[in-house]
Amino acid sequence: MRRRRLRAALTATALATAVLAALPAAVPPASAAPATLAPARPAAARDWSRAVTDSTMARYTPATIGGWSYPVGLYLYGQYLVYRRTHDPRLLSYIKAYVDRFVSADGGIAQSFDSLDSMQAGRLLVILHHETGQDRYRKAAQKIRDRLRTYPRTSDGGFWHADTSSRAHQLWADGAYMVNPFLVEYGKEFADSAYTDEEAARQLAVYGGHLQVANGLLRHAYDESKSASWADPATGLAPEHWCRAVGWYAMALTDVLDAIPADQPRRPQLLHIFGALASALEKYQDPASGRWFQVVDKGGRSDNWTETSCSSMFTYALDRGARQGYLDRHFEAVARRGYQGVLARLSVGGDGRTDLSDISVGTNVGDYAYYVGRTRAVNDFHGLGAFLIMNEQLRGDSVS
Repeated sequence: MRRRRLRAALTATALATAVLAALPAAVPPASAAPATLAPARPAAARDWSRAVTDSTMARYTPATIGGWSYPVGLYLYGQYLVYRRTHDPRLLSYIKAYVDRFVSADGGIAQSFDSLDSMQAGRLLVILHHETGQDRYRKAAQKIRDRLRTYPRTSDGGFWHADTSSRAHQLWADGAYMVNPFLVEYGKEFADSAYTDEEAARQLAVYGGHLQVANGLLRHAYDESKSASWADPATGLAPEHWCRAVGWYAMALTDVLDAIPADQPRRPQLLHIFGALASALEKYQDPASGRWFQVVDKGGRSDNWTETSCSSMFTYALDRGARQGYLDRHFEAVARRGYQGVLARLSVGGDGRTDLSDISVGTNVGDYAYYVGRTRAVNDFHGLGAFLIMNEQLRGDSVS
């Protein structure tokens, strides 16, 4: 019954124009915010997920939002979570229109999947198969599953960040999120969990074993060959704890723990990693703002700054982890401080649309100066997607 309703919604003629409809009353019209005043700061009681998705759909059509990429994939996954709660058909129609730019009627998709980054938007393929029942999305998603059969790995089985000479032998914490949530969701949708649960748990264990250090945080990356310019010649580790890299891993850990069975053999190791990471995040949370710094453990430096996407990721992971019993319940309070800190970076402009600020643009592995010098963007999809995931978890009636 649900799929029939959704198919009808997705094919309704009115939806073609609904994506570009005017924003709802939850976001004030432009006339309500004189240009001479500072942007209005949000109250937590408003539905900021709806406001952010409406604002983003007003700024971009499915054709102009961008190519097949993990930032867009992250944002649209967040939009899907809003759809699950609100059942607003415009949200799912928009996602489908984006994906259908890349997936042909027979399930073809012109992607080589030679990097983990390119796999993240595969979650949308699983979602659309689940919601519509159309087999073409299964065929496209299976291309990622099949690619992993020959995808290069470190000697202990970790997926390289990309199948290129510049990323050979490297594990980036970012990659943990790019493939592992897709894997467990693919397994559940297509009855392949025996492989996908074990693979996802293995990847998180291998990545965590290399990247997590004594303070509980993860370094951005590890090079098994120790040949990268950033790699420590003794350990192969990158020099810094870049916040979004740690955030990617934290969200992946949460999502995979939600999916794998209670008796999965690697589960105790993953819970141990999560506990040590959560304690470190509590320690390094900025007491003034509730957010986390671009270089997590160096908040005392004057040129460091609190970054919005990772603060959203940490907030989500800590709250979800505490509520699911992976972490002590006191981490809910840590998450609440983070939530209020992120909301402080959200405003409504004179055009009636939301603006989310202080989001680091895409970032490679580097040193401290490189990270703190990154552009601080407004409405970057890294931040918008992480915000929606966080907000759907903490707003009070999230879908579990």
